[in-house]
Amino acid sequence: MRKYVILSLLVIMALASFLRLWEIKTIPPGFSYDESMYANNAVEAWETGPPAGGFKMFYAENNGREGLWINMLAPVLSFFGENEPRVSRTFAAIFGILTVFGLYFLTKTLFNSERIALLSSFFMATSFWHINFSRIGFRAILVPFFLVWSFYFLWKTLAEKINFSSRAFIYKNIKDPTSNPKEEKSIFPPLVFTIISGLLFGLGFHTYISFRVAPLLLIIPFILMWRNKQKKLIFVFLFFAFIIALPIGLYFLQNPQDFLGRSSQISIFAGQSPTLALGFNIVKTVGMFFVWGDSNWRHNLSGAPELWWPTAILFLIGIIAGLNNIAKNSKHEARNTKQYQNSNIENSKQFRIWDFKNWNLFRISNFGFRILFLFSWLVVLLIPAVISSEGLPHALRSIGVIPAAMILAAIGLEWIIVKVLNWHQKKLEKFPEHSCQLMRIKKQLTALLFIFLAAIAVNSFNQYFFRWAKNPRVADAFDENYVQLGKYLNSLPQDLPKYIIMNCDRNMFCDNPDQPPVIMFITKTYIPDWRAKNNIFYINPSQMNPFIDEANRRKHVVITMLDVDHALRAYLKEKIPNLNIISSQDFGVISLYK
Repeated sequence: MRKYVILSLLVIMALASFLRLWEIKTIPPGFSYDESMYANNAVEAWETGPPAGGFKMFYAENNGREGLWINMLAPVLSFFGENEPRVSRTFAAIFGILTVFGLYFLTKTLFNSERIALLSSFFMATSFWHINFSRIGFRAILVPFFLVWSFYFLWKTLAEKINFSSRAFIYKNIKDPTSNPKEEKSIFPPLVFTIISGLLFGLGFHTYISFRVAPLLLIIPFILMWRNKQKKLIFVFLFFAFIIALPIGLYFLQNPQDFLGRSSQISIFAGQSPTLALGFNIVKTVGMFFVWGDSNWRHNLSGAPELWWPTAILFLIGIIAGLNNIAKNSKHEARNTKQYQNSNIENSKQFRIWDFKNWNLFRISNFGFRILFLFSWLVVLLIPAVISSEGLPHALRSIGVIPAAMILAAIGLEWIIVKVLNWHQKKLEKFPEHSCQLMRIKKQLTALLFIFLAAIAVNSFNQYFFRWAKNPRVADAFDENYVQLGKYLNSLPQDLPKYIIMNCDRNMFCDNPDQPPVIMFITKTYIPDWRAKNNIFYINPSQMNPFIDEANRRKHVVITMLDVDHALRAYLKEKIPNLNIISSQDFGVISLYK
């Protein structure tokens, strides 16, 4: 790896780290329902044993979640010993940063072009889409991580066997300045890469439901491995992936209701017109890249396209350039195959159905297959969003397409760069007497490129830290008021009884009124025994009469509500003598003290 490449990669990684870690303590504000459920389950898994606690393959609460994220988070929360949102979010940010790092190696392996690899990593490093989910404690951030690294090692297996030069794609009249004509052979045999890839791919099934469509992405690399005489490695990959995925597979066999869970409730196939719904969903999902993105403030700057418009244009150019390459190479490969069959009768007799060279569908160059792989990645990982009927376009369910989208955007920019370099070289050959002026123009265009890249980074910073983070609707989306309520309860004396009335008519907590996960995480009261220790008790409105009797027996109590309810406050003051308002907190609840 050349020095300027190392330096460029270090700058990109520093940028990725900054955008994912800066102000992680306060941005995003609050701690959402789902994040707090992950954290509560992690604390419970670490602190208690089965059957209620302990590590699990699958956590059925909160519509069901694969266990890997929670099980990895548990020792992290225990080590830092803080019930603070920043711990979970920093853990997520680390995986986001490592995904940016891995994308460089995946793209470099696919196209043997350091510049395309650097641009891909840069686009992901500055992607609001990826930055946002890297700073939220959701298990979904593991999907692009395991996709990128597992396919890096799988394509590395192929790179040891076939030539992955990118010259056929865009370099025609000039030498590719960032590709290495001497393939870098690894000290490790392909078998090692295959095993690592299989292990990582198997782990992906323990992350998020959208990973379940990922096996469809294996078709193209497996075809290449088959026709390049790496058939045994296919079975090695499948064996190790199967072994790692087997535990959760067995769990779903024993608990089939958890396999689909909420997905069956929000599927388009549960509706009356699934075909019509599918058509609308495809339009909405494709449109999220260019026109209208996710409206959920937790997932996006509500309604903004998932790609900033210059990146979206480059993404579209990359798609067009890729399709053009596949079409041209398919025709070329078909001509070569026809000549081969006509000139070698003996070999043509030996063609069988399993010889992919006979199939028109597979008359594509090795490079064309890699472009086709990106397109398949884009299509396959959008399936979980397209077949759902809730909240479309949905940035979270589509999170797996981010790496492919960033690579295609990089290919689009590379196509423009090469066009400019070709134009510049032709002018140098035609007007050698103006070489000084032409070289000056080249430097100016290079400076313009860096200004453009800097503008992308600045826009991402502004969009996330100012336009999005400072919007009050973001704090509401992340239940900031409940985080502040939890901190307020923590500030009170431990021996003072504290009651939280679950009057949450418009809040998610009403789905499970005995467990407000955000407050329970902040106050460390998710485990029932800890509630008594901290003197914090959760009161369902149906338990109001026993609660009033208990409050009257105590000398001092503090009562809070999840939502402001003046009628309930008046009722409590009537039923509990000497009950006074001690504060009307900024987080919108009323505290009563006796």
